[in-house]
Amino acid sequence: MSRFNGTLVGVIFSSLLLGACTSQVTEKEQYSGFLPDYSKLQEATSPSGHPVMRWIDPSFQPRTYSTVVFDSLLFYPAPKPDERVNRKTLQDLQQYASDSARETIALRYKVVPNRQSIPAGQRAMQMRAAITGVSASNEGMKWYEVVPIAAVVGATGAAAGYRDQNTELYIEAAINDAATGKPLAYVVRKVFGKTLENNKEEITADDFKQAIKEVNSDLSIMLNR
Repeated sequence: MSRFNGTLVGVIFSSLLLGACTSQVTEKEQYSGFLPDYSKLQEATSPSGHPVMRWIDPSFQPRTYSTVVFDSLLFYPAPKPDERVNRKTLQDLQQYASDSARETIALRYKVVPNRQSIPAGQRAMQMRAAITGVSASNEGMKWYEVVPIAAVVGATGAAAGYRDQNTELYIEAAINDAATGKPLAYVVRKVFGKTLENNKEEITADDFKQAIKEVNSDLSIMLNR
């Protein structure tokens, strides 16, 4: 093989490996169907510096509302516990994420569990949110693993369960005007928790607590703009 051809093969090989790196946002094929419309979503950067897929109505003025209808995060679709993500982990995640979101919203708005509880004369928006997935995947190839021999070693390690794994939490949320049902904002977010040492280590709610705090910090900024 000529030097040119060898270089070309190397470039193609490197590109394939780099293309396999973990995506920082939820891919279209991972959308759950929880939101009524995904067509308007665009990639953006959250105030905490994380990439998200979102759409916000240009006319949305959060401060013109005084009440938020929110009860808790749902699971959509129904979760299927397994040996790595057990039922208690799912329940703890739901409870922690819901309590954190409610506390964040309550710093600025009155929070009620349903539309029937909206105080008379108050303008309200409704937030529906769901955990749409909890998983762990092998970390993307590092730049130094693009060297063919290192990539082979890396692939072998991953197959044997030795590669570090990213913990991933998928969240989708919609905010509507509670009176008219008008969509105000859609957000689809892939949240990264702690890194696990291998594909045998269990995922726990604690792995995501810091990341959930960042999500709620971003929510607070959006609702107070």
